[in-house]
Amino acid sequence: ITPYKYEDDNFTIQVPSQFFYEFLEEHYADIIYRALARVSENPNINLVYRAVVDSSSPRSRVTLPSERLERPDPRKMAKHLNQSPDDFAAWEPNINPHLRFNNYFEGSSNKAARTIALKVAQAPAKDFNPYFIFGACGVGKTHLCHAIGNQILESQPQKKVLYISAHLFQVQFSDAKLKNTSNDFVHFYQGVDVLILDDIHELAGKPKTQDAFFHIFNHLTLIGKQIIFTGDKAPAQIQGLEERLLTRLSSGLTLELQKPDLELRKKILCNKIKQDGLSISDDTIDYIAKNVTDHVRNLEGIITSLVAHSLVYQCKVDLELAKRIVEQTNNVQKKQITLEKIQDVVSNYFKVNISDIHSRSRKREIVQARQVAMFLAKMHTEYS
Repeated sequence: ITPYKYEDDNFTIQVPSQFFYEFLEEHYADIIYRALARVSENPNINLVYRAVVDSSSPRSRVTLPSERLERPDPRKMAKHLNQSPDDFAAWEPNINPHLRFNNYFEGSSNKAARTIALKVAQAPAKDFNPYFIFGACGVGKTHLCHAIGNQILESQPQKKVLYISAHLFQVQFSDAKLKNTSNDFVHFYQGVDVLILDDIHELAGKPKTQDAFFHIFNHLTLIGKQIIFTGDKAPAQIQGLEERLLTRLSSGLTLELQKPDLELRKKILCNKIKQDGLSISDDTIDYIAKNVTDHVRNLEGIITSLVAHSLVYQCKVDLELAKRIVEQTNNVQKKQITLEKIQDVVSNYFKVNISDIHSRSRKREIVQARQVAMFLAKMHTEYS
């Protein structure tokens, strides 16, 4: 990884493959941004990637175009709030151009959600508005959102499409409150044609932000604009959201993205392998697909690890290496505490049946076991 050039507020890092770009983006982008801003004394500096394969490398079979891979910069979103929503020339949709329908593979676990997403992209605000997609972490919700955004921008470039995470929405709202510009904040979002809000469950417990979003939602739906949400649960299961907002979220179509099935996992693996320029046997792909079942990020993480081992140790990617890495990954996952594990431990310790814990019984020993299980679930899982 080497510095390539610095000009026009753009600092370019040269990397040997797409793998390095993705790894830096996931783990170190914020740190690099802060370091660049501090050293250059330029708060508007942009980080750009240039992927070039070294011909002298033993992995010279990897062929990636020498192109700039620019990350969507959420800091640009703040600039929107100082502009008029009608200033189309300066519009930043915050859509990742690499996340599209053609690399979002279809399987039985995501067919319905993907099909409806494509219909929404082809005809925004016509039939499915709002469109709520929910599912566990890493099943492809964010990819699907960006795919919708890219499709709309291609077919209807005059549309003001905006993707934003609920976390960044909350940060912007807090900043607007401090600066006493809440009305400008709401007015800006009311000027959007297609609003994509990712991870709306992160607004739970933030009543003032929910109130601002409620007014934005009502205005956009009233004038026929498309709204797309994602969440980790169905609207009715999200705790901490106001009832009036929950009813709005449930007023359109809600679909679940499930964990990818075996055939879909194979498709995702093959695509990732092709991107990284690897050559992996079919039996190795089958082994990974059958043993890594949780979500897409785990699959991509396995391939990332294989690439890393191949680069660092200059070794061949084979079934033996795949088994070792998958075993290490699964050992880490087995250490995670689940609701099922908590129920088993609590029922054994208090010598009560799990069915009794779930019952309405108010016997002291069962109530105590139930409350301990609830406490441990709150402390050690993502559940409430």
